[in-house]
Amino acid sequence: MEPVAQEDAAGEAGLPACRLVRAGASFTGKQGLDYAVGISAESVGARGIHLQLVTIPPGARARAHLHAGHETAIYALSGTSGCWYGARLEHHATVRPGDFFYIPAGVPHLPYNPSPTEPCTAVIARTDPNEQESVVLRPDLDALRPVQAPGPALAPDSGPDGATAPGPDRRGC
Repeated sequence: MEPVAQEDAAGEAGLPACRLVRAGASFTGKQGLDYAVGISAESVGARGIHLQLVTIPPGARARAHLHAGHETAIYALSGTSGCWYGARLEHHATVRPGDFFYIPAGVPHLPYNPSPTEPCTAVIARTDPNEQESVVLRPDLDALRPVQAPGPALAPDSGPDGATAPGPDRRGC
């Protein structure tokens, strides 16, 4: 991604310049998914945040992984995804368009797209400004979970639609 040329405001009282970034070519991350990076250390010199789009093709899944020392927030734009999470991927959540999803630092997770026909796309924000630096693959967990959702039984922290109640006690991927 190339930042769009902006007037440099750095001369004004030493303030850094605001930057506009247009989506460019996507790349395949260590996790096996395609990302279109927007804001990062690499694209604009960000020091504490990373913002990107992820698209999971129909029937695809990521590799089990975690983000060492960094939190992740997700906002689903289109399609439905599932996510196994926890020390042994023992919990499951379904993320639909309009849902927000939080992944605490260091929590193993394995997102996937259960649809045979529709991709799912989400905005991802992470406290790691570097695009792939905090990604730790967990190949020992990959075989623990199938691609498909867990069936009618939901994770104990989920309601009938797979969502949890809002609030500070809410657990999620």
